[in-house]
Amino acid sequence: MKKTQYSKLKLGAAPLVLGVALVSAPAYAQDEGATSSSEIVVTGTLIRNPNLEQAMPVSVIGADAMELRQASVAEELLRELPGVTPSIGSAVNNGNGGASFVNLRNMGSNRNVVLLDGVRIVPAELGGRFDLNNVPLALIERVDVLTGGASTTYGADAVAGVVNFITRKNFAGVEANLSTGITERGDGHSFRADVTIGANFDDGRGNAVLSIGYQESDAVYQGSRPWGEVAIFSDDGGAGGSGTSVPTRFSLPGLGSPQLNPDGQSFNIGGGVIPYNYNPLNVYQTPFQRFNMYAAANYEVSDSVEVYTRGIFSKQTVSTIIAPSGAFGLPVNLPLNNPFLSDSVRNSFCAANGISAAACALAANASDPSVPARIPDPDDPEATIANPAYRPGYQTVRTAISRRAVEVGPRISDYDTTLFDYRLGFRGDLSSSLSWDVFGSYGQSENIQTIQGYTLNSRVQDSLMANTTDSCFSGTAAGCVPVDWFGPTGNATWTPEAIDFLSDNSTVRTKVSMAQVRGTLSGDVGFTSPLGSEPIAFAVGGEYRRYTASQQSDTLAAAGDLGGSGGASPNISGGYDVYEAFGELIVPLIQDKPFFEDLTIEGGIRYSSYTVDTAGKPGFNTTTWKVGGSWTPVRDIKFRGNYARAVRAPNIKELFSPINTNLTNLADDPCASRDGNFNVIRDVPTGTLREVCLAQGATAATVDTIMVPTSGQANYTGGGNPALKPEVGTTWTVGAVIEPSFIPRLALTVDYYNIKITKAISAPVPGDAITACFGDPTGTNAYGRLTYTPAAGAAQSEACTSIDRSDSAGALSGEYSETKGLPLYSSNLGKIKASGIDVSLNYAHDIGFADLRFSGMLNWTEKSVFQSNPMSVPLDCVGYYSADCGQPIPEWNWSLRTTLAFDAVDVSVLWRHIGGTKYDGTGMFAGTLDEDVGTLAGKQVDFGRIKAHDYFDLTTRWSIGDTVTLVLAVNNLFDKKPPLVGGEAGSTAYNSGNTFPSTYDALGRRYTVSARLRF
Repeated sequence: MKKTQYSKLKLGAAPLVLGVALVSAPAYAQDEGATSSSEIVVTGTLIRNPNLEQAMPVSVIGADAMELRQASVAEELLRELPGVTPSIGSAVNNGNGGASFVNLRNMGSNRNVVLLDGVRIVPAELGGRFDLNNVPLALIERVDVLTGGASTTYGADAVAGVVNFITRKNFAGVEANLSTGITERGDGHSFRADVTIGANFDDGRGNAVLSIGYQESDAVYQGSRPWGEVAIFSDDGGAGGSGTSVPTRFSLPGLGSPQLNPDGQSFNIGGGVIPYNYNPLNVYQTPFQRFNMYAAANYEVSDSVEVYTRGIFSKQTVSTIIAPSGAFGLPVNLPLNNPFLSDSVRNSFCAANGISAAACALAANASDPSVPARIPDPDDPEATIANPAYRPGYQTVRTAISRRAVEVGPRISDYDTTLFDYRLGFRGDLSSSLSWDVFGSYGQSENIQTIQGYTLNSRVQDSLMANTTDSCFSGTAAGCVPVDWFGPTGNATWTPEAIDFLSDNSTVRTKVSMAQVRGTLSGDVGFTSPLGSEPIAFAVGGEYRRYTASQQSDTLAAAGDLGGSGGASPNISGGYDVYEAFGELIVPLIQDKPFFEDLTIEGGIRYSSYTVDTAGKPGFNTTTWKVGGSWTPVRDIKFRGNYARAVRAPNIKELFSPINTNLTNLADDPCASRDGNFNVIRDVPTGTLREVCLAQGATAATVDTIMVPTSGQANYTGGGNPALKPEVGTTWTVGAVIEPSFIPRLALTVDYYNIKITKAISAPVPGDAITACFGDPTGTNAYGRLTYTPAAGAAQSEACTSIDRSDSAGALSGEYSETKGLPLYSSNLGKIKASGIDVSLNYAHDIGFADLRFSGMLNWTEKSVFQSNPMSVPLDCVGYYSADCGQPIPEWNWSLRTTLAFDAVDVSVLWRHIGGTKYDGTGMFAGTLDEDVGTLAGKQVDFGRIKAHDYFDLTTRWSIGDTVTLVLAVNNLFDKKPPLVGGEAGSTAYNSGNTFPSTYDALGRRYTVSARLRF
């Protein structure tokens, strides 16, 4: 194929990329010895001329930085990039669906697009997000991260930006990589092996490459670290955990949910609750195994036509491990003749439910309700006689049981994911300045979640229906085994047969497919502007994408029968088609003139038409556009700016998910007067507050003893909305690239970004639902809890009556079929805003005996605002963490890599800085941890503030000839401990093990060694 101006590389436009940097234009370095493939990937545009610089800043992680970082998966590379908020990944245990995602600018992991060589890959789940675990790291040359609306270039979803993984082209030879790592404490072992084989053929007209890789990582349990061995309450620094505990708790009208004494013979009425310490069985690092293959080939059919293809296959298993299942505030009917009930416990149930002592005694001797009072007389077929087994007075009481089934073992979900994505295309030149490219691809991802160790709610109810210690009432499930839920842990009734009856495995299958076809015509118009030297460049084309997705749950998961699953996993199915036309233009107006070394403007537009697979639902059309420009008055400095209108269409999950009740994060409840240990935290509700609590489902018997949500998790009801429309984003950037001639090898960039999304597809955060009903807090009481005084008539308002409380306990947590909790429904009423400044520095200097290199990036976050609807208060999370904000959003972040490069050895230190943050609210504890929190007892803490954290990673790299490279890395060189915030300071997905393990290192010092062999 002919190579015209596209073979030139304007290398002077991009500073040396040693680590993480923002550059004025992407790097285009190809593999040494590469053939003349015409594929050029420029992130942010479909125009394939690399001589034309863009106005949008692109952050680049180069191959050198990736080798020094020694990451096993792509998520580890991106997690530490300033400006990237940690998302679901290996450190997320409760809430990880077996995938890893990226979240740009804290705008949501569903508001960016992940690309491979500028092309979408099939998503991993119904929300349309790509799983970073499927990136073939062995062949990745660089990673481009573009901030701001890129919908014009890549279509919907690219509101916050794009992450583009660029593969090495025309690889020839054999390369093998082997790495292994372990923490200083001897756990968390990781292993990675890759083999890549490539060759040119037919005198260089073609190239083929195959890469095969395997990665694995072991679990690191929270109990293996001092800061994670005991769950700690954020509000009092005491040993915390879950109110779903052992011994069992039962709700008693007027008495809350007292816990049984350890012997099970009586209630500890008026005493505290011994919370269940769930930390030791949770993990800081989820275990996984992954096998992946990547193959690519290209061949020049003629001088003007090339065929190319690419295939990806990945098979992985990610395991999440959380504490045992059980009955989580499960409403049950308890027969008063249960043979395991002591007289004292039975009498407590009777007294609380207004049953007289005489009636209670009669009920204690009742029979199976299916036993008839009279039976046929065997001696007289026409007559009946009294049944000696019949004892009248059978009676049940309604109660909520909270008991951790520790005998069953931990809850384990194995997520087995199989993904393939195949692409075939043709490209060529129509002339020396005009090229075309047409390709099609199809991909499919299937995730099978195998759920183990969960007790079944229906079986818990059956096991309480004990007629004798060995038999259940008729009408219970076949094989019913009575269980003593009142006795001490591990009592004799917890036999293997009982555990088999109580628990079962369940599966949820998620399938996603994507087909796409794109055709592009690009090049230049053959002439320049009157004062320019580079020709005007353009790209036009069309694109079609078809998405389908489904979630299919078995009967147990779909019915929500799994104890502690948080709710049902409903069946979901949907799809949509997208038809698009686009165009881009780059016009070099003035070049090589005084004060105008270069003045370039650019623009683009994309029209999209969506057809949704919903009967009676019309589709929707969107238009996105961008304008930008750059001005280089002298060679030392360039100014650039860009303005774009972006859109994000609702995804399949947002459109097709049915309304469902699940779990969200809420540490406190205005109606609650008791904490998780049943200690008093505020006065019982009175006045309008009491009216509101009663209107939401609390009763006269429960309103005075309502407890805060169990483990900081409340129920909520929400789901998809077929009436959703696309959200609209506007983004602009302005900045400068400075490469002073008087300081050779220095490159400095400064860029301000501002992203605003209106009509955002969003749901209220829990704090919004609380404020809408109860109003703003009126103060803080003696216990450090917020106080509320709802407005007159609030008990009749929809904002209050739409909140649904537990019938049996009045709380916002409990069994999902009884407690709908907070109403958090999706709408187009939200607003999201992010703004800040990115600064990057690249510098290299010869100091005689070595080259000294600096590469770094700093991010200052000005705004990170979310508003769910016009009536809610905007939530600016910069400098804060909470259940509503999620993980910490520091104002300042930076990373700086300093490298001494000798002839054959490089010594490199990476300094990562995470700015300080504080709790967004009140009630966080500051003081001394009590004696029940294990080895941390006596430690002085302030859960309401996290100081700035600095991590240092040391890497040494040896090059042995041209074929062998050895790398030794020590991450968290000074073994920096993670901050302590307790268990209620943030959302469950990110606040785990008393800290934020996705943001801060919870594992401690870690060693990695790797070897690369190439020939």
